[in-house]
Amino acid sequence: MASHRRPKQPSRTRVTVLTATAAAAVALTSQTAQADPKPTKTEVKAKVDKLYHEAEAATEKYNGAKERQETLKEEVDNLQDKVARGQGELNDLRGELGSVASAQYRTGGIDPSMQLFLSADPDNFLDKAGALDQLSGKQAEALQKVKAKQRTLAQQRTEATDKLDDLEDVRKELGDKKQKFQGKLAEAQKLLNTLTAAERAKMQEKEQRASRAAGDRVELGNEAPASQRGAAALSAAATQQGKPYVSGATGPNSYDCSGLTQWAYAQAGVSITRTTFTQHADGTKIGKSELKPGDLVFFNNLAHVGLYAGNNQILHAPKPGAVVRYESMDYMGTFQFGVRI
Repeated sequence: MASHRRPKQPSRTRVTVLTATAAAAVALTSQTAQADPKPTKTEVKAKVDKLYHEAEAATEKYNGAKERQETLKEEVDNLQDKVARGQGELNDLRGELGSVASAQYRTGGIDPSMQLFLSADPDNFLDKAGALDQLSGKQAEALQKVKAKQRTLAQQRTEATDKLDDLEDVRKELGDKKQKFQGKLAEAQKLLNTLTAAERAKMQEKEQRASRAAGDRVELGNEAPASQRGAAALSAAATQQGKPYVSGATGPNSYDCSGLTQWAYAQAGVSITRTTFTQHADGTKIGKSELKPGDLVFFNNLAHVGLYAGNNQILHAPKPGAVVRYESMDYMGTFQFGVRI
């Protein structure tokens, strides 16, 4: 009779080793399948440029909120000054009203007919009676002034309270906008950090070459400006070449895109608003074929603005890490329209 032996069971140590090896292999395979390939330098640059455009749009919105904050703060201060002055005027009116009441009280509360009966000099009494009537008229007038001033003060206090609420909302919005553009810049830097030191150096060298080339003589053609103020603004901006782009900066040491255009037109004696989202309404919109030197040119859903310089070139503050320079419109992204100031 054949004997039936039970198959030999693998040792616990062997099972553990095999299990761990299999798990590691599965994990490695899974990681390999899930891991994204490292982006190329070209892909990183494209993503970084996109983030810079998004950061610039957020910066312009931040600038707009900051401008509203400054306007509201000025309005609140003016209203609070008016309320303080109005309270002083109300106190003076109340003082006048008190003087009138005191004078009336001193005439006595005796019935006029009894005063006439008791008076040794009827003519003198009639003079006093006329003065009493005049005094009552002044009292009524003083009362009306007090009531009107109280209404005005109540309106001003309500308006000041509303403005303070608006100011608080804008301050919160300002914080959100700042956080957004700073986040975009941080994300761009994180992407740049995925490159090797050599790749980053090569990108930086290319950017520096672009900035140096912008400092060289640029062929702008001989297009005539549409106006003297446009020519003056462009000429002023040209003196700022080489100065760095800084988010929120309006000169004279650094600029963002709309900060440069606002500064340039201020040198020409023209006041324009602060951001791309408002500057587009500061003049007359024109098409690309109508552009003349000194016109404002807008790109990428109003996220960027520069000054048209002629021969398809613009003069602008490009992006973080760059300086004020001339650049072909072909590299600016989506053209929106021009604006003639």
